[in-house]
Formats: sequence, structure tokens, C-alpha cells
Amino acid sequence: MARYWASAAHQAEETDIAALREQRSRARRLRRHLDRLISVAESRLALPYIGSNAFPKPHGTDWAWRPALWREPLPRSGMSSVQSREMLGDEVTLFHDCHVSELSLRQIRNTREKDLAPFGLRMDVFRFDGSFLSLAIDLPPEAVAGLRRKHLIRMDTIVEMEKPLEIFARLNIRHGPNTEQIVRELPLHEEDITVEFDLAYSKLNEKRVEKAWMDLIFEGPELNQVILRDVTFSRRPRAEL
Repeated sequence: MARYWASAAHQAEETDIAALREQRSRARRLRRHLDRLISVAESRLALPYIGSNAFPKPHGTDWAWRPALWREPLPRSGMSSVQSREMLGDEVTLFHDCHVSELSLRQIRNTREKDLAPFGLRMDVFRFDGSFLSLAIDLPPEAVAGLRRKHLIRMDTIVEMEKPLEIFARLNIRHGPNTEQIVRELPLHEEDITVEFDLAYSKLNEKRVEKAWMDLIFEGPELNQVILRDVTFSRRPRAEL
């Protein structure tokens, strides 16, 4: 086909007028399809690649992870009137104490050029009659394999919201009968948000570490929409003093 149209273009100066008129009509019809294909292809190929676990990692990182909700399409992409302890996917759980739930969660496709995560999480909060609202993200077993007090655990996220609110990140590490908790407030004046948890200041029993999870706690969420464009975690040993 390419050879045919190359030849037709080369001979256009001498082609019979009737034949040239027919070729012009065919070329215009073909161009519409080609333009449409190119437009859709450029749009789709510009989106973050589904399944991508690519993101910047600090030097010395020995574990890094993006939860599945931000990495691949879920069988159930959303829910409304979400009850406490309901899960979206296998790793994210919503907790609240509302008498009447006017909360919704939905996985959305990221389309911005700068997004590395294929998907985001949108949470809509309408009337809120509870005292707390949090999202718990279960970390995989690899996050706590060989975990030591010399480690730093880092969370990076991109947050959008309709109006300002406070968000706290609480790292929970279960070791034996105890759970170590470290809380950081997210610096929401920045678009790309990083918080780090230094285990050197914890009372972690390294020999009995069982499980870890991260709570994202939303203060004053009523009548707001919050989009988590990306959430990633990494772990690295701190520099020796």
C-alpha cells in the first residue's frame, strides 16, 4: 500500500484528471482513518504503562513497592456508601465510624503526562457524621523481611483535593504482642509528597516482626474530594553514624 501511494504521489503531475480526482477522494478518506489512528495511538501510548512499578528510589533501597490499586486495573473499580472495613482490592481498606456512609471510592486512570502510576484512587466525601476516616494499606511480607531498626521506610504520594485538609500517615509494625506506631503529617503544600519513618527511634523487636501496614488518616474530610494519584513505598538502611 505504501508503494502504491508513493508511486501515485510521484506521478501526480502527469496523471489523467479523472483518475487524479478519484485518487484524491481515496487519499482523503484514507487520511481521515490514519489521522484518527495516530491521534488515538498517541493518546494511549502517552498514558502510564499498566502494571508499571517504575518510580524514583533513594540510593541504597533494598525494597520498593507500588500497591496493586495504583498499578493494575481492579475487578471492582469502585463502590459507594462504603461501610467501615470494606476493601477496594486486596490491600486497601477504608475505616470510619459514620452512622450513615456518604463515602465513595473509585479507581481512576491517570492521564497526565507526568504521572508514573497507571491508576489513582479517588475518594468522595459528602456528609460526614463520624469522628475518624482512614485508609489502611497492607504492606507485603517483603516489606518486613529482614527489617531492622537501622532501616528508614519512605512513602511517596501525590495528593489532589478540592479544599485543604490535614492528612497524617501512621506506620504500624506488629512485633509479637505489640505494635509500634510512628506518625507523620503529610506536607500538603507540596505536590510530590515524601515522608520518612526512622525505625532507630522505635522500640521495634527485630526478632519478632510479623506484619506492617500504613494508615492514611484524614482530618475534617466532609464535602471534599481527595485523589491519591500515586502511592509508593521503599526501604533502605540509614547511614551509619
